[in-house]
Amino acid sequence: MITEPGTPTLDQLKVLLAVVDTGSFAGAARKLNRATSVISYSVANLEAQLGLTLFDRETTRKPQLTEAGRMVLGEARAVINSIDGLRAKSKGMLQGLESELHIVLDTLLPEHRVLDALTSFREQFPTVTLYLYIESLGAVTKLVLDRVATIGIAGPLVTIDGIEKIGVGSVRMIPVAAPGHSLATAVNNPPGAGRNHVQLVLTDRSDLTKGRDIAVVGTSTWRLADLSAKHMLLKAGIGWGNMPEPMIANDLATGRLVRLALPDNIGGDYVMDAIYRTDTLPGPAGSWLIERFRQQAEVSSAN
Repeated sequence: MITEPGTPTLDQLKVLLAVVDTGSFAGAARKLNRATSVISYSVANLEAQLGLTLFDRETTRKPQLTEAGRMVLGEARAVINSIDGLRAKSKGMLQGLESELHIVLDTLLPEHRVLDALTSFREQFPTVTLYLYIESLGAVTKLVLDRVATIGIAGPLVTIDGIEKIGVGSVRMIPVAAPGHSLATAVNNPPGAGRNHVQLVLTDRSDLTKGRDIAVVGTSTWRLADLSAKHMLLKAGIGWGNMPEPMIANDLATGRLVRLALPDNIGGDYVMDAIYRTDTLPGPAGSWLIERFRQQAEVSSAN
């Protein structure tokens, strides 16, 4: 019986992650361009070094992690992410300032924050070409995962391996409708009243939030992939929905939209994070932009 575990190699840890991520030894072999027997041998050597059984090979045909395997998996991911971070930081120091920067912003990010950050960015980094994408929900993270964008400002998502997050504040979401809508004209809306009317809902272009609705209470919904279209339909009286308060402040002031009194939907904060891949850290310009968004949140919370 082993009492002093050996030291796994990075390659063994990468093989372990590949088996788990693909769901099979054969899938890991294809992903790493190796023979299946080599994958099996690497896992067996890792188990022998640690003195632990990482996969249940008795009760299932597909490799299932044991309790020990789940523990080792978490540590393996941490090690690989640390190595990726070290390599990315070294690459950034070798390359210096980026010649171009691709960023993707959540459509709910208030306009004044976008303009403040990008105006200051242009003054600070006049030689850096900026590519800007606007997306919503999981589509922001998808562009970062797919390396289309280096950094993103994304709304709340489940934790995703390989993605680093830095809090950059939130935006207040409130339920609204046109002044002629029955939810707006009612003296008191009982709990559940919103379910009886069409709710306009911003939908996700990606699959990252598939099966997960955010602040959806209506049983009848219209799904819209564009926030401007949702804004337009709300003002036209076609349904009700949640909107970022800064975007509709003027509509509320002029009466084009009315804040709804819904006991079961009083609005809330849509939390945002700056995100980037752990193996592709932002360079000086990207890091500066993330810090600008973070400082905006600090100023807002202090006021």
